[in-house]
Amino acid sequence: MSKKKLLVLTGGGDCPGLNAVIRAIVKSAERQGDWEVWGSIEAFNGVLHEPFEIIPLTNEAVKGIHVKGGTIIKTTNKGNPMKFGIKQDDGSFIYKDLTQQLISNLKKLEIDAIINIGGDGSQAISQHLFEQGINIVGVPKTIDNDLNSTDLTFGFTTAVQIATDAFDKLVTTASSHNRVMILEVMGRDAGWIALHTALAGGAEICLIPEIPFSLDKVVDEINKRYDHGRGFVNIVIAEGAKLNDQIIGSNAEGDLNIKLGGVGNALRRALEEKGCEPDIRVAVLGHIQRGGTPIAFDRLIATAFGVKAFELVENGEFGKMACYNNYKVESTTIQSAISTYKHIAEDHYLVKTARSVGISFGE
Repeated sequence: MSKKKLLVLTGGGDCPGLNAVIRAIVKSAERQGDWEVWGSIEAFNGVLHEPFEIIPLTNEAVKGIHVKGGTIIKTTNKGNPMKFGIKQDDGSFIYKDLTQQLISNLKKLEIDAIINIGGDGSQAISQHLFEQGINIVGVPKTIDNDLNSTDLTFGFTTAVQIATDAFDKLVTTASSHNRVMILEVMGRDAGWIALHTALAGGAEICLIPEIPFSLDKVVDEINKRYDHGRGFVNIVIAEGAKLNDQIIGSNAEGDLNIKLGGVGNALRRALEEKGCEPDIRVAVLGHIQRGGTPIAFDRLIATAFGVKAFELVENGEFGKMACYNNYKVESTTIQSAISTYKHIAEDHYLVKTARSVGISFGE
């Protein structure tokens, strides 16, 4: 009797812990014995490309990968089959819905089920395909921790650790030079990384997308920390924080989303124009937050997510996503996970904690 075929893919930005999920799925499947696992290169692109780009995932292929960053089956944030970008001869892009072509190709490949590892955009694709009759299960992945119906997404705690390590180093140089140091971290629409880093690192100011800030208030907070030119201030700002009600970034060719980045330097210039006297320097972590070895917790939760996802496939519980709530790995519907974006609520306990220890949100 031939084995059933399970397709695994990773979509969106790379994230510490992806390989641990893949490894857990493969090891669970080999132990169960009725499934063979295949990996689609660069999310759904591997199924849409001609020839197909899918590779067998065996115990040998995943040996030791749980300690590695990135993903062995690659990833992309430009592989949405519902709005697939096709480059034209003049360099422009047109966008087509290739859902039916994708479904046809999955049938040609005799794929029985899919595990889609990704964030809100990837899981929106999962839900769309589920509604088209595809047997699909989700695993929540994003360093931004902005996916609903799960307390945590894997990769987030590693990103926070990386950001906090960097912030700790900025504190000492800020103190030594009487400077204002600005650390720009990731966070398009949600400031979870910035908030956790600010609290863990002991920042004076934390600027996030959810809480509008005033430049005058930020200057006031900075001035409170200086006496006759002596003092220092450390600021954490999420890349999606709005400066003068505007997000800072640019549109990349062929990318439907604005490419964020530069708000740290924009804040520095704005503060200098406001007459802020201390020397201001900026550090931008960027994709450093996405790379490297996942910390132990992310390896644990990623492995548990992989095991849970295969369990959902084995039990035929499609249209569901693994999740982590109240220290338990459970499942929820994909629809629930994407129904509401997980912003930081103003009454969140960490916001209250930050305010209680004197961190300003620039209000």
